[in-house]
Amino acid sequence: MTVAASHPGAPVRFVTTANIASHLPKLAMSRPHKRAVVVPAGRDKHGRTAWAHYTFAELDEVTDRYAHGLERIGVGRGARTVVLVPPSLELFGIVFGLLKVGAVLVLIDPGMGRKALAQCLRETEPEAFIGIPKAHFARPVLGGALKTVRTWVTVGKRWAWGGCRAADLLAAGDPKQFRMERPEPDQEAAILFTSGSTGIPKGVVYTHDMFDSQVRSLKRMHRFEADEIDLATFPAFALFDPALGMTSVLPDMDARYPGRADPAKIVEAIESQGCTNMFASPALLRNLGRYGEETGVRLPSLRRVLSAGAPARRETLEHIGDMLTGNAEIFTPYGATEALPVADIGSYEILGETWLQTEVGKGICVGRPVPGVTARVIGISDEVIERWSDDLELPDGEVGEITVKGRQVTRTYHARPEQTALAKIADGDDVVHRMGDLGYFDAKGRLWMCGRKSHRVETPDGLVCTVPVERIFDEHPAVRQSAVVGVGPRGEQRALLLVEREPGFQRLSDAELLDQLRQLRIRHEKGPTRLLREIIIYGRPFPVDVRHNSKIVREQLTEWAEARFGG
Repeated sequence: MTVAASHPGAPVRFVTTANIASHLPKLAMSRPHKRAVVVPAGRDKHGRTAWAHYTFAELDEVTDRYAHGLERIGVGRGARTVVLVPPSLELFGIVFGLLKVGAVLVLIDPGMGRKALAQCLRETEPEAFIGIPKAHFARPVLGGALKTVRTWVTVGKRWAWGGCRAADLLAAGDPKQFRMERPEPDQEAAILFTSGSTGIPKGVVYTHDMFDSQVRSLKRMHRFEADEIDLATFPAFALFDPALGMTSVLPDMDARYPGRADPAKIVEAIESQGCTNMFASPALLRNLGRYGEETGVRLPSLRRVLSAGAPARRETLEHIGDMLTGNAEIFTPYGATEALPVADIGSYEILGETWLQTEVGKGICVGRPVPGVTARVIGISDEVIERWSDDLELPDGEVGEITVKGRQVTRTYHARPEQTALAKIADGDDVVHRMGDLGYFDAKGRLWMCGRKSHRVETPDGLVCTVPVERIFDEHPAVRQSAVVGVGPRGEQRALLLVEREPGFQRLSDAELLDQLRQLRIRHEKGPTRLLREIIIYGRPFPVDVRHNSKIVREQLTEWAEARFGG
């Protein structure tokens, strides 16, 4: 049983629900005046960022109004609803309004490109579409991908496309407490699409129980306190903040391009709002850390920094660590859209112990599995595994595919039975998810990641995993990042290392850099570089994923290498 009340002074009501929006009425009662969401609102006369906000009481009331309005126009339980709205007060109000009515959120990254976006929309068959004018203007180029939509809502100025405005829903919404949908635990809550950086974008089906278990797991992991304020640079994670009881501060940045965020504006947001927590991609943290090294700025209000989306580099952990004070630490939780969180580790343990192994090609330690998650490593296979057997599990120290089971693990992809069959293993009434990452367990029960299974290189003489090799060369100051790719048919591939130069390091010519990198290869030739055949300077920035700006799109690099070095 859960105690929940709507606005301050409203009677307490008892409900049994896993609805993540049920946290709002409780917070509106216990912390009515605490800010729930803070967003940039232009600049003041001194050139500083001005801010607008909702308190928890205001957010609960606004979402009730949206819920009443949405229900009136036919958006209710089970209605799949596409939301294409940038991080804003409106986004929080609409998303939690949809959750309150029991609609199914469909969240797609618009940066994935028109073709992929249209495909995702066709597969989802949405019934409602909520977007800013730019999203509505794009509707004609999406072809028939939106033919199932019956309800249109515009956030902002509506032109000639009909439907209603979000502002009208809010203005006409009933101020009375909304009778929130009380879903079954396995009822669909959202379809969240993967970025497509390692293959085709897939719609991951989230249930209300999954959201609930993720919130509980995050609370256990990091013990967020009542006064927490989160700098939310990743919109999807920002939506967890109200459920965690944290103030969500959205900085002045384009969330589509975290690698381009202005570090000075990030620092300004942390300082002016007193942020205690920060969630960011390694690309953003890399630039912020270098800014801190150059300026000497410190961030004493931060208690922790969470970095996810791709492994962070040692240099980034050190630079960000220098900006923190007291016992503040950087944590690098491991997981995926399909299963989050899976494991966690802090920078003290990484820099003090595990990175020494990373530098010599042992992979990246992602920590110990979080409570409630069962993580195991199985043999490498590209085939469907229908049922779990303990015989699948490999002994500690042996590299295989990482698998996970737990309440926060998704059971299926939407409208993709083939991908579901390849990624899921039945285990009684539970489902084991195949992460698609290669790794192993060490003797201390820590999980190490060695790269994507689909990116492995199979040579006539053995297997080459990407991460162990790349981290050796990434430590060179002239290397921004490196990528192992395979040329030729699997089983007969040649392993090549492509290198992107660090733009700010020009003291070495390409020839001099190659000579030093070849010496590194020789130094580790009894280990992971043994099967590396060639090192090549890639003359431009690597392509990276649209979501975190951190994952290398190796498929494009492989095509480039095949065209030049294949045959």
